[in-house]
Amino acid sequence: MLDRQAFEALDRADPLGGKRSEFLVPEGLVYLDGNSLGALPARVPARLERVVREEWGRGLIGSWNASGWIDLPRCVGAKIARLVGAGADEVIACDSTSVNLFKVLAAALGLLPERRVIVSDGDNFPTDLYVAEGVRDLLGRGHEMRLVDAGDIEGAIDEGTALLLLTGVDYRTGALHDMERLTRAAHDKGALVVWDLAHSAGAMPLDLDGLEVDFAVGCGYKYLNGGPGAPAFVFVARRHLARVTPALTGWMGHRAPFAFDARYAPSDDIRKLTAGTPPVLAMAALDEALEVFADVDLRQVREKSARLGDLFISLADPLCKEHGLRLVSPRDSAKRGSQVAFAHPEGYAIVQALIESGVVGDFRAPDVMRFGFAPLYLRYVDIFDAAERLAAVLREERWRDPRFRARAAVT
Repeated sequence: MLDRQAFEALDRADPLGGKRSEFLVPEGLVYLDGNSLGALPARVPARLERVVREEWGRGLIGSWNASGWIDLPRCVGAKIARLVGAGADEVIACDSTSVNLFKVLAAALGLLPERRVIVSDGDNFPTDLYVAEGVRDLLGRGHEMRLVDAGDIEGAIDEGTALLLLTGVDYRTGALHDMERLTRAAHDKGALVVWDLAHSAGAMPLDLDGLEVDFAVGCGYKYLNGGPGAPAFVFVARRHLARVTPALTGWMGHRAPFAFDARYAPSDDIRKLTAGTPPVLAMAALDEALEVFADVDLRQVREKSARLGDLFISLADPLCKEHGLRLVSPRDSAKRGSQVAFAHPEGYAIVQALIESGVVGDFRAPDVMRFGFAPLYLRYVDIFDAAERLAAVLREERWRDPRFRARAAVT
């Protein structure tokens, strides 16, 4: 078993080690929840101060032009495009993941009007299923949802399938879908694919163009570190853009928004996927946060993520035997995203006790404790310390304290 000094040595050899200084991580805190809300990049507060005091305070409405506010959705989209393997003209930042998912589902179904079936994983993130159900009911043309187990997805796709809707990384277990294989399986049956990249973008290399993905969405507040409620992004493959008909026809998606034409005429590029006025403060924060990726090799990010997860599993294995934890994430890092999850009947209370000890993870019903690894600011020694504190919480049964069982609004 490696000791703490061995983990410190790993940090000294870490090619990404210098990145931690670009984040404001509270001293003494082990933050293992970057898969839910990324840490604050150190450069963001100054950008927001400038936007608020100078651009808004002094420039006022002129800053839409002078400070480039109006171009932020495309500028931010271009930065994200590099991280997901897409062209700058295929990605735009706007709205929330759920709203963007509604847009692409409606658009994709419009491209295959003769098909009626949406196939998805029954354990997909619930909001994705809710949105899909809403689109199905709104269209009212006999569309149906076909929810299957992850291992049965390929067999569920047939000639009546319009869309395959999947999240790249399972939000509970961290299990990784094979994007290449499943995208090809859908295309072989003439179906389109929509990928939710919320737990993937910024944590691993992606190749949307190389895999010929049709549509994708993702959020800006997890591994992209854009802040709570940061704008999301939407990807539409270049080959589909001309034929896509927007379902939300807002003025920013118009080909000439400031012509104030009474009739809608969609833009002929990715801007047609936008609707309302962009939230400048949130967009500026995400824009600045993405600068930390400017010199980052996502292959190194992925390699470190896998190693962090492997080490945490190794350290936690004795706790599984002694205290009834059950690993629910794939043990093989090639099949796992950037998180590790364990199940325990008292998972919620254990997580709360662990947070009080200075290790932040989170909980997902009914019994899953999640630990996310954001390689840009997480150190190897943090993994050692987290496992030590988890062992203490379990050994001393701190989780039995009644205050740790009281469920907060956000878990």
